[in-house]
Amino acid sequence: MPNPPDTPKRHGTYRTPWLAGRRPDSVPGVELNVSTASQGGHAVVTATGELDLYTAPRLQTALAGLLREQQVDRIVVDLSGVEFCDSTGMNVLLAAMKRLKEQGGMLELAAPRPAVKRILQVTGLDTVFSVTDAVPAMDAG
Repeated sequence: MPNPPDTPKRHGTYRTPWLAGRRPDSVPGVELNVSTASQGGHAVVTATGELDLYTAPRLQTALAGLLREQQVDRIVVDLSGVEFCDSTGMNVLLAAMKRLKEQGGMLELAAPRPAVKRILQVTGLDTVFSVTDAVPAMDAG
């Protein structure tokens, strides 16, 4: 039975395990957990861990799933749990923002930690993305 319109919809949690062929002792603890929830035309994607070449596909999968629905006009990516983000992670976010804009929507980055905020500032992406210090409530417009 579908969720009533005022109930957040849980899309799933995605975990990035060790990549095939990688030894667990070669990169200790590299993991990214991604969960999504949506309500109305708004979605929050929460990422925790490290966003890099090896883990970015998990975030890309979650964002692509939301974009395919085409019922989402605002996606907030909660970065409060992301400890590190490299250029691959930034490119995933940029591609999602571009696609959402083409559909008439917007993508926001919320609560980046200092290390991620610094990457946004150094690259100038803090002027490209809408960046907020807190994750907005699901019912906030």
